[in-house]
Amino acid sequence: MPPPADDHAASRAGPAGRADVYAAVPLLNCLLREVAEPLPAPAADEDARRTYRLPGTDRLLRVYGTRRPTAPEVFTAGAWHRVGHPELVELVAEELRRHTGLANHELPAEMLDSRDAVAALLDARARAAPPDDPYLRSEQSLLTGHPHHPAPKARGGGPAARWLPYAPEAHARFPLTLLALREDTVVEDGDTAALDRLGAAPPGYRLLPAHPWQLALAARALAPAFADGRLLRLGTTPFPVWPTAAVRTVYAPGDDLFLKFSLDVRITNDIRRLWRHDLLGLRATDTAVRRAFAAPDGPAAAAWLSDRGHRTADFAFEQLAVVVRDGPRGHVVPGATPCLAAALAEGFDGSPLAGTARPADWWESYLDRVVPPALTAFAEHGVVLEAHLQNTLIAFGRDGMPVQALFRDAEGVKLLSGASGTASLPTVSRAAGWERLVYCLVVNHLMEIAAALAERHPGLDPWPAVRRELARHDLPEIPALLRAPTLPAKTNLLLRWTAADGADARYRPLPSPLATG
Repeated sequence: MPPPADDHAASRAGPAGRADVYAAVPLLNCLLREVAEPLPAPAADEDARRTYRLPGTDRLLRVYGTRRPTAPEVFTAGAWHRVGHPELVELVAEELRRHTGLANHELPAEMLDSRDAVAALLDARARAAPPDDPYLRSEQSLLTGHPHHPAPKARGGGPAARWLPYAPEAHARFPLTLLALREDTVVEDGDTAALDRLGAAPPGYRLLPAHPWQLALAARALAPAFADGRLLRLGTTPFPVWPTAAVRTVYAPGDDLFLKFSLDVRITNDIRRLWRHDLLGLRATDTAVRRAFAAPDGPAAAAWLSDRGHRTADFAFEQLAVVVRDGPRGHVVPGATPCLAAALAEGFDGSPLAGTARPADWWESYLDRVVPPALTAFAEHGVVLEAHLQNTLIAFGRDGMPVQALFRDAEGVKLLSGASGTASLPTVSRAAGWERLVYCLVVNHLMEIAAALAERHPGLDPWPAVRRELARHDLPEIPALLRAPTLPAKTNLLLRWTAADGADARYRPLPSPLATG
């Protein structure tokens, strides 16, 4: 995979330079979207560089490129000076201290950790073979990751040897650890039968698979349970699983099964633990979503990958929890191949987006598969899908055209106040739910795919097709969305700098490509 932009200096510098380029892209995207003020570009330079003012420090910053900015330079002492990744981190930290009036020592360390993780991943990928299966290849392709997060590849610090064996970006695969959990300590809800087929537990115990990285992280807390027999080690699964883009979620192709684990590591905004309050509401939320997807809509109807149940221990409720999720194979239309939507935006070997010779038709088909199910779930069932790039799979026919959308992750779903079956669940107002849906579906998802497609096919304007698709749906919010000058963009940099709760989404206005003037 090439660097995010045509950066000859990075190429000459080798893996270290490439790591700097990859790590700088999402950090620059955050800074430019959330804080910087764009300045008019001189006519002679308008296709190459963009200049911004940083209001906190009153500095000028310029970059090459738009979707994947690179080669940052700062204007000092009457000249432009190139800024390396460590200097960029210092620049961002100083700007945010001035901008917010707050100090933060944790986030700059995460930014540097993210860059070091990319360097380790580049080295590991050079020695690893990517999966032959195109779906698995798409899940393991995200070397940049979230394009608008300041530290998307941070892995909690520490030596790379601790986490590289479990890194999807390094094309890892590994067996799960099998534990026996004493029956009187088992807590479960929903359909967990798939877990019992992973191995055999002794009498008086139930099988509990564990992610080996999480087991190492929680070793001290779990030691008493191993000592008194509440937990037994049984060995490992006889087959490997493949970590997906979410890192803590793995896929077992033989069983067509996803397993989602707790992972006591901060990845992007959150410590990726399966929290008790989310687990307690998971089955009811999943039921609401399954109801929204129950009515078939033609031969290539959208599908929901159900979080069908979870199992854990009463003495380590969050640390040992595992969620059982449907795999894609049982839902994909015959003859089609699924692909992670985020991989289409970032690019990977064999991407249907890169290979299409009919970009306008491809895009209309894509919109027709992705947009209607998300809007219908909202309008008719009060379900707000977290339809962002990492929670959406797109299935492609043999001709490379999109034929089906599949959505996943009940933990990220929100339910509207008054929706059926939500009496005991947290809900959001319709206005808040709509804002979240617009961010996830339009800003996080469609804007990224549209930009990647237009980059591949200069001259293609993807936004008239988006406007037509949205206008087909009879929601009261649609006319205002099509007229609005801005869209809500999540402020991941400011959220992390101000130490806000990872689930506490805050938005700032982003110029809307939908606006009809």
